[in-house]
Amino acid sequence: MEIELKYKVPDRSIAEKIWKDKALSEMEENGSREEICLDAKYFDTENCDLAKRQIAYRIRKEGERWVAALKWKGRSEDGLHTREEISVPVKGDEPDLSVFCESKTGKALEEFLGDRKLVCFLETRFHRKRFRIDTGTGLFELSIDTGKIVTEYGEEPISEAEIELFSGDEEELMELGRRLQKKYGLEVENVSKYSRGIRMIKDNRK
Repeated sequence: MEIELKYKVPDRSIAEKIWKDKALSEMEENGSREEICLDAKYFDTENCDLAKRQIAYRIRKEGERWVAALKWKGRSEDGLHTREEISVPVKGDEPDLSVFCESKTGKALEEFLGDRKLVCFLETRFHRKRFRIDTGTGLFELSIDTGKIVTEYGEEPISEAEIELFSGDEEELMELGRRLQKKYGLEVENVSKYSRGIRMIKDNRK
C-alpha cells in the first residue's frame, strides 16, 4: 500500500527553501538526495473502463528505466493519500497488463479487459527533487515536483511536495507533514496528478 502526504507549493522560491531546509537535512539519509525527470503515460480503454472502476494504469520513465504501475482503492483526506499499488519494471511504454499477472488483481484485470485496446489519454511530465528522511523510528521520502499535466484539452502546472511513508508509524508521517505545512504555509492537496487530469478531461467533455 502507498501512503503519502501531498501539499501544494505556491512558487519556486518556497520549493527551494523546502529543498534546503536545515532541520530536514539533519535527518537526511546519506546518499539519498537526487534529482530525476519523470515522464508518465496513463492508459485506459476508449470507454474508460479503468477510470470507471477507479483504477489507474501508468507507465513511467524514471531516469533511464521504465516502471509500470496499477493503483486502486484510492482515498484522500487532509492531504493524506492511501491506495493499493503494484509496480513492476518494464522495457518500454507499450501497454501490457500481462506484466501484472503474478498478482491476483492484475490477473483479474487482464481477464476483465480481454482484447480491448488500451490508449494513452493523459500524461504527466515533471522534474522531481527527493531525499529520504530517517528519524530513527521511521523512514520517509520527501519529494518536490515541478512540471505539468498534459491532456488533449490542454495543460495544468504541477508544483507540489510529497512525503511518502516507507516504514514506521503513520502518526510520525502526519507530524512531519504538519511541521512542513506550518513552516511554509502550504495548502493540502487532496487531488492526485492523475485525478486532476481526469477532471480536466471530464470538464471539457461536458
